[in-house]
Amino acid sequence: MTNILSFLKPAPEREQTITDQSELKSKYKYWRTRVLYTTMIGYVMFYFVRKNISIAMPAIEADLGISKADLGLFLTLHGVVYGISKFVNGFFGDQTNPRYFMALGLFLSASMSLLFGLSSGVLAFGIFWLLNGWFQGMGFPPCANSLTNWFSPSERGVKFAMWNTSHSIGAALVLLLNSFLVVYDWRYCFIVPAALAFVGVLFILNRHRDNPESLGLPPVEVYKNEKAEVSVEEEEEKGDFKRFVRKHVFGNPAIWFLCLANFFLYTIRYAILDWGPTFLTEMKGVDLQKAGWLVAGYEGFGILGMLSSGWMMDKVFKGRGGRAALIYMAICSVAVFFFWKLPNESPFFYGILLCVVGFFIYGPQALVGIIAANLATKKAAATAIGLTGLFAYLSTVLSGWGLGYLVTHHGWSLGFLLLVISGVAATVFFAFTWNSGYIEEKTA
Repeated sequence: MTNILSFLKPAPEREQTITDQSELKSKYKYWRTRVLYTTMIGYVMFYFVRKNISIAMPAIEADLGISKADLGLFLTLHGVVYGISKFVNGFFGDQTNPRYFMALGLFLSASMSLLFGLSSGVLAFGIFWLLNGWFQGMGFPPCANSLTNWFSPSERGVKFAMWNTSHSIGAALVLLLNSFLVVYDWRYCFIVPAALAFVGVLFILNRHRDNPESLGLPPVEVYKNEKAEVSVEEEEEKGDFKRFVRKHVFGNPAIWFLCLANFFLYTIRYAILDWGPTFLTEMKGVDLQKAGWLVAGYEGFGILGMLSSGWMMDKVFKGRGGRAALIYMAICSVAVFFFWKLPNESPFFYGILLCVVGFFIYGPQALVGIIAANLATKKAAATAIGLTGLFAYLSTVLSGWGLGYLVTHHGWSLGFLLLVISGVAATVFFAFTWNSGYIEEKTA
């Protein structure tokens, strides 16, 4: 690691001096809560400078004459670059200080959003949005690092689900904010969120910290009195991080099935998030500002879906997240089909169906990362989640450019057929993860 980036090195371990158990419990509770809300708020700010383009797209199209196919290409290239970045930065996320790594990524991403809002040319749009995609990939890996170091496998279903609500909170808030800003000028949809994200950078630097050992606390498995995730043999392997990753990430078939399921899951998720305001105005005749509220409702119900799926994974299926993901994905596919076929004269019911889709798409979206983290252990969690994320954002080939092309040349019906097929495919691949992520219960 170069001297320029030396500040990204993990924080050194401090001597564990706390012997009183009540004091240890109090400090651990404080820091776990602080790390959880800091990473949540920080990731919300990443969404402010990533999903701010959704509401602005119809206005950009009208103002600058950019076609849906071109806008879809922006989404696709951004998504592909983001997926690659998320995977590459997963390696760094497992080996760096999440406090500084996350703050650096948010600062650079906010800068690209600001430059995008100040530009007018297609080439400039493409360059800044591609760079934004790369810097966005620096957001999730440090969060995965933090969550797996502060929370044990037996509680990650609920804790990861709570953290995952930051996706929906961020997307919903920026949709609501931009539904007001776009009335004045679409450029405000990029400039104002960027300004808020810069404040978020300072918040992360002030509140975030590295792993428990860097604060003089024991590892989480010691604190929770649970079996260590990494065996003695694997402890010897972890010195060679690449070898550890080859065995626990690339050599695990269940993670590859998760990758394929995530590809089709994200096709639906981002098709609705990115194109939602557009197809609601064109296909359902909804006013653009109201369309922003409807898609925000989709995100809002997604929060409930995440929380319920995490609870179901931990409490009902005892860590077998693939089972909960399959159930949610199957129901989501049915809801997408009915939304497609519902007559335009039923705004109340298609609003409800959009919320149902949000509830059942965000459940499995949250679980994929948890299952991957548990399979790869906390030593390679960011890498494993980065791999599933790579497939997720490669899906923008379908949800971005592909859907834009289909709709431009064949209409929305063929586009929704693609989404239904994607839902069925994701359900099938989740079936292959039926027993994945199992957490052995303690024996007396």
